[in-house]
Amino acid sequence: MTVYLDHAATSPLRPAVLDAYAAALRTVGNPSSIHADGQRAREVLEEGRERVAASLGADPMEIVFTSGGTEAVNLGIKGLFWARNAGGGAGAGAAAALPRPRIVVPRGEHHATIDSVEWLERHEGAELCWVELDATGRVRLDDLARALGDGGDVALVTALWANNEVGALQPVDEIVALATAVGVPVHLDAIAAYGQVEVDAHRTGAAAISVSAHKIGGPVGVGALVLARGWDVEALLHGGGQQRGRSGTQDAAGAAGFGTAAALAAEQLAEHAARLAALRDRLIAGVLANVPRAVLRGPAPTGTAPGSASVVRLPGNAHFTFDGCEGDSLLMLLDLEGFSVSTGSACQAGVPEPSHVLLGMGVDPATARGALRFTLGPDTTADEIDALLAVLPGVVDRARSAGLARRIPSLGR
Repeated sequence: MTVYLDHAATSPLRPAVLDAYAAALRTVGNPSSIHADGQRAREVLEEGRERVAASLGADPMEIVFTSGGTEAVNLGIKGLFWARNAGGGAGAGAAAALPRPRIVVPRGEHHATIDSVEWLERHEGAELCWVELDATGRVRLDDLARALGDGGDVALVTALWANNEVGALQPVDEIVALATAVGVPVHLDAIAAYGQVEVDAHRTGAAAISVSAHKIGGPVGVGALVLARGWDVEALLHGGGQQRGRSGTQDAAGAAGFGTAAALAAEQLAEHAARLAALRDRLIAGVLANVPRAVLRGPAPTGTAPGSASVVRLPGNAHFTFDGCEGDSLLMLLDLEGFSVSTGSACQAGVPEPSHVLLGMGVDPATARGALRFTLGPDTTADEIDALLAVLPGVVDRARSAGLARRIPSLGR
């Protein structure tokens, strides 16, 4: 049986979520229809919206359901950029005509963000201003302040709440405060953070926050953008105008499944975070004690309370580089031993390049190639962590030998 340690890629559907999702799938009716069946579907939809909103410290009218986290990120970034530039989409004019062409974005973001801002740069006249990371993967606030300047020509700041690869929690309160002081809205990608740390939209004060259901044991294909009152986005999808900034028939069953997962995540947050942090620390200590030249990447783990300022690393994330190894080799060898792990974001799986996150942290490219990410979930046990620790030293030795044989061909004969 496989030990699943890749919850950052997706976390298995929780039983209560499956029950709620399956029951809602039997509901007949378009939530926009005014007959009785349509209104029953509307009730299912809005109950899900209310539960998602409650888990995020938001109002239900601020929840815009999407097809997943990637769409939520695209809507938050592109929608804010266009809205801040007089609603201009394609054909809005040359860069010189845009009043707020600059997007401030840290290095090391998820590719949903990177690809979105680079598309805006190529097609919509955006100017990208990259903010540096420190050696632990956290945003350098001094560089953010420099990039913002007086804010007059900045359309938005977009940043991760927590880095999906190395688990670094960003100083989101400070990021929002710096941007707000110069009148710039902030989009936060909270997809990796949601369900592990407190994500409170009203307290944080961001203009938009992206989340996804399947990272917290909800259905795949459902996400949400929290769009704060007072901010608008230009739509990506046009049609019936069923939601703020998004058209399309709304997925009542998806909302029901997402709402159930969100309610469970909120109810169990403190207990879940403490349990994950204890397992994470067991894993980190075991790797550092038993695998020579293994290096923990990201912040050192401190604290377990989900809303505490002392928490600077996701409780379920342990990320290492193993000198002299290729991450893909480590992954495949562990897969043969019955462990599912990753080298980084699933969106970049199979790409034979060192992680842009690690490079942004100043890690040497050769070292960055030997990265592995272990991400824990609700069903992870101490026995599974110990089983991993029992096989990992041997796996690393085999991967190093294979790497050496490739560099010195005579050793492979």
